[in-house]
Amino acid sequence: MRFIKIVTAAFLVAATPACAQPAPAPAAFKDVDPALWVVKDADTTIYLFGTIHALKPGLSWFDEAVKTAFDSSDSLVLEIPMPSPEEAQKVMLPLAIDATGPTLTDKIPADKRAAYAAGLAKLGVPATAFDRYQPWFAAAQLGQLSLAKAGFGREEGVEKQLDAAAQAAHKPVSGLETLGQQLGYFHDLPQDAQIAFLLSGVEDIDKFDGEINKMVDLWSAGNPDGLGKLMNEDLTKQPVLKKALLTDRNARWAEWIEKRMDQPGTIFIAVGAGHLAGSESVQALLAKHGLKVTRIKY
Repeated sequence: MRFIKIVTAAFLVAATPACAQPAPAPAAFKDVDPALWVVKDADTTIYLFGTIHALKPGLSWFDEAVKTAFDSSDSLVLEIPMPSPEEAQKVMLPLAIDATGPTLTDKIPADKRAAYAAGLAKLGVPATAFDRYQPWFAAAQLGQLSLAKAGFGREEGVEKQLDAAAQAAHKPVSGLETLGQQLGYFHDLPQDAQIAFLLSGVEDIDKFDGEINKMVDLWSAGNPDGLGKLMNEDLTKQPVLKKALLTDRNARWAEWIEKRMDQPGTIFIAVGAGHLAGSESVQALLAKHGLKVTRIKY
């Protein structure tokens, strides 16, 4: 289950047009109450909200305390500003394509190739579909396809909805990172780590539906401790991935927030829920910086 947790806790790379999926059918709305925190001083208020990057339709989370906090904020800060498909392709493809090296199939250990091909077949993808791409990109696409198969869509994801609301309210939207930085975390991983990431995705295909629904249930119930345990426990077995995708980023974001507290105003920060859970969460690091983070009860 490592792949599911890593993809969900860290970020989801934008899907290529070839992997686009139909939107899931509408569903009846269900009220859910994900966790929300605040850190403040005399003239600065920063809300921290953990997101799920892709959701099924029908979850009513953008209301009550979350909506009140968002409406009172001067600006929205996401992991990255939401790029257009054209912008995403322009940044992604130079990092994703490996036009001259060995094919991806050749990079995979010989004793794993049959399982790799069988995994792709379960998602309706030819065995050679990603041969000219880097392993990290193939892994990200497996995540996109698995989410779509399970009924999840990025259009229903928290970031998409927050960004749309900010645009409608004419709130400035900025990012803690750029798309190039995010993709670079995967691209810069050693090849063996990328291949291990990809193969863990193949192993997890049959478990994906159950695990992602379990994560969303914990998020919906406002259970960050349970969510953090489920999302991040296996990252300890992949220290290179954990450092690049979770630990280092949390530390940078905590430093960013500490500096931002020197400026007056109210901002709403929304990042992947895995970053706001567990002993190495952004909140835990902020406490080490001497900042008090309070859970908002609602």
